[in-house]
Amino acid sequence: MTSKFLRSFLTIAVFSMTSAWAQTGSAAAPATMPSAPSAAASSAPITTGTGSKIGTINITEAVLGSNEGQRDFEALRKKLEPKQNELKAQNDELESMQKQLQTQGDKLNEDARATLVKQIETKKKSFDRSVQDAQEDAQNQQKEMFQRILQKMAPVIVKHAQGSGYAMIVDTSNPWPQSPILWYGEGGDITRAVVDLYNTQSGVAAPTAPGASAKPATPRSTAPKSTAPPSK
Repeated sequence: MTSKFLRSFLTIAVFSMTSAWAQTGSAAAPATMPSAPSAAASSAPITTGTGSKIGTINITEAVLGSNEGQRDFEALRKKLEPKQNELKAQNDELESMQKQLQTQGDKLNEDARATLVKQIETKKKSFDRSVQDAQEDAQNQQKEMFQRILQKMAPVIVKHAQGSGYAMIVDTSNPWPQSPILWYGEGGDITRAVVDLYNTQSGVAAPTAPGASAKPATPRSTAPKSTAPPSK
């Protein structure tokens, strides 16, 4: 139960990401999209192109697959590590007490057993509140990160779509039936193209692979080679 949350503490759920996408508006909106949705936002017209093709993009993959998205998500992961470790320590303590109750409960007198049960209940309530607060905080920070990058990526999507003759771009982040898109071919997907264009525009370098480290170059001797004939 609680260990499942700890394992996925920093996993960005598709629901969270598509919720953030919905809050920022359509990717076809102008670059000056409001950061907070207004009451009339849902009735605002969606900008469409003058081309004839319909393309697709996985907004979640585009944002999180960009160099900036990978960099910022890793920074968030490190930022939340102390809280994750704190929750793990609380979880371990709670499991230890529960194990004690299971293995020694029948050997304790009534008062001692009641005291242990009460302690477990109190700690579990406290732990559950901490988990909920931490989860909400993590999701809020994930959404803020997602929205910030998406607002800068939206004009890149529009420019690429217009220049490539698309009349419409639809988001495929959610599978059917969560989204109205029943089927689409890979030929019209512009996710990779948009990520490449955005990486170039942002100037953010590709993140280093985990565990990879630059190896120092083998020093070369700068001493001049001897031109003297070999001794006999």
